[in-house]
Amino acid sequence: MSCLVGKDQLVWGAYCHPSPVALFPAPTMPWSLLLPPLLLLAVSGAQTTRPCFPGCQCEVETFGLFDSFSLTRVDCSSLGPHIVPVPIPLDTAHLDLSSNRLEAVNESVLAGPGYTTLAGLDLSHNLLTSISPTAFSRLRYLESLDISHNGLAALPAESFTSSPLSDVNLSHNQLREVSVSAFTSHGQGRALHVDLSHNLLHRLVPHPVGASLPAPAIQSLNLAWNRLRSVPDLRDLPLRYLSLDGNPLAIVGPGAFRGLEGLTHLSLGSLQGLPRLAPYGFRELQGLQVLDLSGNAKLKWAGPEVFSGLDSLQELDLSGTGLVPLPEMLLLRLPALQSISVGQGVQCRRLVREGSYPRQPSSSPKVALHCVDTRERAAKGPNAL
Repeated sequence: MSCLVGKDQLVWGAYCHPSPVALFPAPTMPWSLLLPPLLLLAVSGAQTTRPCFPGCQCEVETFGLFDSFSLTRVDCSSLGPHIVPVPIPLDTAHLDLSSNRLEAVNESVLAGPGYTTLAGLDLSHNLLTSISPTAFSRLRYLESLDISHNGLAALPAESFTSSPLSDVNLSHNQLREVSVSAFTSHGQGRALHVDLSHNLLHRLVPHPVGASLPAPAIQSLNLAWNRLRSVPDLRDLPLRYLSLDGNPLAIVGPGAFRGLEGLTHLSLGSLQGLPRLAPYGFRELQGLQVLDLSGNAKLKWAGPEVFSGLDSLQELDLSGTGLVPLPEMLLLRLPALQSISVGQGVQCRRLVREGSYPRQPSSSPKVALHCVDTRERAAKGPNAL
């Protein structure tokens, strides 16, 4: 049985073959990469279905004048381990292999027509316990990879070297130790988001000095709900967002965030055990704008020096902690601070009172906190004053 699925392709049963008039080889990159962005936006939008491997679903989105280009999303989820290797159309941009009870993925599984141009791959909710070091070596255009909700116990070094990844989800696995070098790639400095939350991590191995490849361009790193007892050494990473929520951090002290001057968002919510914030623990974070300490019921006040150096901090979340609203004198140490969340639904904002007469050049402005219970305001209705 054959059916026409593209300008020059025929599907025979479950496989795609060129028609006799297709004398040129298949493209080596997704069609979207060949189109000018403005033209792509102007002519995209049409979606249809096409014949697919039995049990899978193929959705086609067409681009270009007269729908001359197409990209296909293939959903082969929840079919069982017999599905791999599955033949897919040559223009496949995203492949979903989630929830198939897959126990192994190697280079041969992710090979063949259609795979080398994949931009997205979903392997979540399977039974993977290991990954071959070369499993993704042929996926030269892969940008998004989801391997969450598996049983991975280790991650080979330089696992993603061949792929220009921008998003890697490894949450909900059994990883105990991960090398930062595992995320090194030839992505030419593309910003990378890595989710390692809900694992068993007790250590992150730093990128070695003098390595042949540069440190990975990780800008967003989620390490929430692991077993880290100290802030890992993340220097040389261009981090802007870092979450350490739910870890059993014993102390946050001086030097904990050395080399992370570019960090803008830091979350230390719901830390396990009895966390202690030592004076000058955040001193290296001159660019930090948002600090979340919420959910730490056992967190106690340790003096204004704790927040020393946070000259760019704008938002501070202390809700669910043992810390009372910050004294006004501390606001002078946080010159950029605009809002603080304290208690349960209480939002405080910074007020600067200049007084009736102009200030003297050497005097400081009168700074105060104005706190509002957002729950009461919501209960009164949107029109209440």
